[in-house]
Amino acid sequence: MIWRLTALVVACFAVSGEAVTFPRRVSDEQPRNSRQKRDSWAVKSSFTACKTALSPKEQKTLGRNTYETGFHGDDGFTFSLTWVGDGTGVILVLSTVSTPLESFYEGGSTRLYRSEDYGKSFHDISHAINSSFIKKDFGICAGPGNSQQVILTAELPITHNPGGVIFTSVDSGVTFKSVQLPFHPAQPISFHDQNQECLLVIGTDSGLWLSQDFGNSWSKIHDGVYSFTWGPGNTLFFSYSPENTVEADKRGELFLRRTRDLGQTFTTIAQNVFTFGYIGGFLFTSVMEKQGSPRVIYVSSDQGDYFNKALLPTASSEQFYSLLDGDEDMIFIHVDSPGDNSYFGTIYTSDDRGILYSKSLERHLFGIERKSDFINVTSLRGVYLTNVLVEDGRISTVISFNKGGEWRPLKKPENVECGRGVERCNLHIHGEHSLHSSIAPMLPLSDPSAVGLIIAHGSVGDSISASRPDVYVSSDGGYNWIGTLKGPHHYSILDSGGLIVAVEAHKDRPVNSIKFSTDEGQCWKTYNFTVQPFFIAGLASEPGTKSMNIGVFGYRPEDDDRPMWVAVTIDFEQLLTRECNEDDYEEWLAHSDDGGASETDGCVLGYKETYRRLRKMSVCRNGRNYVVSKRQTPCPCTREDYMCDYGYYRHENSSECVEEANFSDKKLEICLNGELEELYTKGYRKIPSDKCESGFSPLRHMDASNKHCGNSSEGSSSSHHLPRLDQVWLQIVIGVSVGVVVLAIITAVAITVRRMNYRQRSTTYRFSALQLHEDEPCITSVSGPSSNRASFQEDSDDDLIE
Repeated sequence: MIWRLTALVVACFAVSGEAVTFPRRVSDEQPRNSRQKRDSWAVKSSFTACKTALSPKEQKTLGRNTYETGFHGDDGFTFSLTWVGDGTGVILVLSTVSTPLESFYEGGSTRLYRSEDYGKSFHDISHAINSSFIKKDFGICAGPGNSQQVILTAELPITHNPGGVIFTSVDSGVTFKSVQLPFHPAQPISFHDQNQECLLVIGTDSGLWLSQDFGNSWSKIHDGVYSFTWGPGNTLFFSYSPENTVEADKRGELFLRRTRDLGQTFTTIAQNVFTFGYIGGFLFTSVMEKQGSPRVIYVSSDQGDYFNKALLPTASSEQFYSLLDGDEDMIFIHVDSPGDNSYFGTIYTSDDRGILYSKSLERHLFGIERKSDFINVTSLRGVYLTNVLVEDGRISTVISFNKGGEWRPLKKPENVECGRGVERCNLHIHGEHSLHSSIAPMLPLSDPSAVGLIIAHGSVGDSISASRPDVYVSSDGGYNWIGTLKGPHHYSILDSGGLIVAVEAHKDRPVNSIKFSTDEGQCWKTYNFTVQPFFIAGLASEPGTKSMNIGVFGYRPEDDDRPMWVAVTIDFEQLLTRECNEDDYEEWLAHSDDGGASETDGCVLGYKETYRRLRKMSVCRNGRNYVVSKRQTPCPCTREDYMCDYGYYRHENSSECVEEANFSDKKLEICLNGELEELYTKGYRKIPSDKCESGFSPLRHMDASNKHCGNSSEGSSSSHHLPRLDQVWLQIVIGVSVGVVVLAIITAVAITVRRMNYRQRSTTYRFSALQLHEDEPCITSVSGPSSNRASFQEDSDDDLIE
């Protein structure tokens, strides 16, 4: 029997708890679609990784603080790890197998383990949930914040049971209470961010169910619900179909409602809706203004009281929009290019109202399964990474240091030399698409507490390579890089960046060693943590980067040809015993080229930031109380503090904004909240959140024309205050008589928001998940034979787009 490791680490985080799923698969590899390969020049691991020998004392110290657990007799198909609380050391492990529904209660097919010492030891507590079968895809959820709340959702045959069962715990899984539900959950149960007693979920009956006593009792607050998302306070947004019509979302027949009192009263705020999203205080809807017309985006900054039409290109039935990232100042949105197989589009960035949009990046890659490589580098302000599809079919990485105002290629790593024939030698980073295509086992990693640190898989050459990737590290937010580890690895940041750990990612051989670095990846030491190697599924550490403990999870084949799950926890706290003092830290000016010698050196988004951070050569412990400190200094305004205004674009290799050919009039009329305003511009608008002072100041102003615009009863207005509830029901009656929308718009445009904006139905049209670094409370496993995302390949010659 051949057991192939599925090295999928689907990490869904709660504010307090990380949930990681390690599946494995017993099957032969599925054949991959073959296509003509494109030529790609890449440097094959030409750097030399720096290695330092582990001293006998260090070996002995780590040996005393290494803890191995073998889960004997566990036949689990997937291992799901969830951290509970902040700094509690509590881990819950759910082991499940793929079992036919009819045999769920024939002895039970789930095991639940608990550790309260950061994974140094585990105890089987399956009896606490009566050995019930727990859902594999979203069966375990941990509460937000420093909560000790846990919810397990049981898997029950819908046809044989009127309602589902959940198990709730308020003491980090020490005890569980069984609760019979009056419905079957169709998705993960959503926690309220502030009210720990408040839960919300959509049932298989399309009802929106609310609990205000942590799951003990439930009430249905609405029918026909497709999706929902929490707003501020007790505000809730959800889309629904009055007739609970099948695929109403694909035809743009949904209504958007809002409640500000947890379902006591409702207000209908939009209609003709395909999808909606809420991010950074902006409420977006994708709507069809007229039957058969392209989709457009409407946005509200007042939680749906008024909507304004976003000045973006429309989307046909073959196109889509995708919210990439955003905050209260600006939104990144991808607009798909025309054509069913374009695989790219354009990134637009908004003004601070989410209405005016400017081109930020063209030919932005959005490949197979609508995977985007767009990444917010959280370790340094204003930095974003993504990949573009150049005209000759190659894929290249670009980076922005000023929130999308300007993009540039990555520099070649300092310790890597390019070979002959490579005209453009740059570093290219593997993202979501490479993870999905089994080229890289992990996404790029950064954290706000590890200032400037980025760890990523990549290749060096004139474009990204589909062959075996290496690991590269940047210590200054992406300006400069070094090649640090050869081959693919699983990696993690500990002690706020003072410690980095990594294990090799192989599918064809077991591993028994871990590598660690105390100088941000400059040099590495290797520690053999077990005498019996096992196949690595991944690493798991406490959420954030404060912890000094790392868990290595995988499986080891036994004599009976059955694999045994193994967990090894290594505590590095006893290795780095010295607490860091002031001499161990240095002041570092971010985004600096010459150490701050010039007035504008280090200026990004209008100000400089000087950080206090650990010196690379300091071997000490930051500790759990470490807090990033920084000092801000304002800068004079330059062209770099401005992005090109609506109707303008930035000329290649220049900071000058050039007028688009089809935008001849420098005056633009905009309908805002029912009033027509005129925008006069010289082609520049300040980047939202930019704080520069004086200096470059191009003409730009808005004048009110004292003219009314829009029509509150029609969806085609640029700005509208949606009608009251009684008017909405009248519109419903009229709308029903119109008939069925033409089949050409079956493929609906989708805006998806990953954070607790859950979908009841499994849609077939193309969409992308909102890529946020916010955290989710539940596991969403995609394991098993139906998923090919996990079959990590060490060496693949296939192109990145399938």
